[in-house]
Amino acid sequence: MKIKKNLLSMALALGGAGLLSLSLSGCGSSNSAQAKDTKDAKPEVVNAVPVETAKASRGQIAASYNGTATLTADHEAQVAAKTSGVLIKLFVEEGQAVKAGQVLAQLEQDTARAKLAQAAAQMRKADASFTYNEKAIQKQLIAQKDFDQAKYDMQNLRAAYEEARLNLQFTTITAPVDGVIAERSVKLGNLIQVNQNLFRIVGMDPLQAVLNVPERQLGILKSGQPVTLEADALPGQKFTGDILRIAPVVDSASGTFRVTSEFHDKTGTLKPGMFGRVSIVYDQRADALTVPRSALVEEDGETAVFVVEKGVDKPADAKKDGDKKDDAKKSDAKVADAGKGDDKKPAAPGLVAHRKLVKIGYSDGDKVEIRSGIDEGTQVITVGRNAVRDGTAVQVLNAEKDKQIAQTKTDGAKG
Repeated sequence: MKIKKNLLSMALALGGAGLLSLSLSGCGSSNSAQAKDTKDAKPEVVNAVPVETAKASRGQIAASYNGTATLTADHEAQVAAKTSGVLIKLFVEEGQAVKAGQVLAQLEQDTARAKLAQAAAQMRKADASFTYNEKAIQKQLIAQKDFDQAKYDMQNLRAAYEEARLNLQFTTITAPVDGVIAERSVKLGNLIQVNQNLFRIVGMDPLQAVLNVPERQLGILKSGQPVTLEADALPGQKFTGDILRIAPVVDSASGTFRVTSEFHDKTGTLKPGMFGRVSIVYDQRADALTVPRSALVEEDGETAVFVVEKGVDKPADAKKDGDKKDDAKKSDAKVADAGKGDDKKPAAPGLVAHRKLVKIGYSDGDKVEIRSGIDEGTQVITVGRNAVRDGTAVQVLNAEKDKQIAQTKTDGAKG
């Protein structure tokens, strides 16, 4: 009996020790999990979209119509042979400037001279016959019919003589207009036929560019307005001219009208056939608010820009569970204590993109006039605008660069 009581006391002692061990183990496990949660706790990070911006600024802007056209000569001529013969001399070559009436080539003249001499002899014979018949009709020695025949023969042979004289003259090929020999189509020794093309002469000054302009511009463009031309073959060079004439009618098929502009280039740099970009300036504003064209966003028939502004911090939502609130405070306190030893700088205030509707005016190159919607000095997004929406957090990449440039200018002014 005594032995059973001892065994029961030992069992109770062991059970109590086990319960104490489990209790301590549970507490230790809870403290470990809480410490792990505190260790893993990190401040919330907002991913900002990198963008580049530009300031809305005031400056001069011009309203213009831009189009493309091919330069054409004001006058051009195909020189064709008016008589036949062998080409024996060439006096000009391609690229040479010529004046109206200048000799270009020479055909052989032997045949033409012989025909002229024959026509001259027949004409003199007819003149003599007519003179005789004229005297005879006065004395009524011949009939009126014979006299009339003699007169008509004389007139016919005089016309044949004039034709022979012209054929001899046509053996000398001359330039009908001023210009430059653009093409020579024959060689020495060729047998030239009547109406065969020999040369092409092109006028080099002035040159013209014809634009097909939409009909909505009909009331804006006027004769005499200044025109600027940039030829693709001559990068970096600009040539000035003016509107020569405007067609009085609109083509119903295309809805456009013809605008002919004229350019005088005494240097001869411009050539007929060059492709160029024509700009007609019809209005200017000296103090217009402008932004880069790359800042505009076209959506649903509206024009907008994304502006960069400082974000507003929102209060954190209160947690319903009181225990979780206390745990969060303890965790934040531990994180703050852990970070006291770090040398990290405080975070910069957040920037946010906001969408603003704008009304645009004139456009000139990469600049666009803003009539309403934003103010001068507003930062608008030019690069990365497709990746942001209204309220998106952004990071301005060129902000530091702009500060460095401004500081450099300030230091230079002081120096």
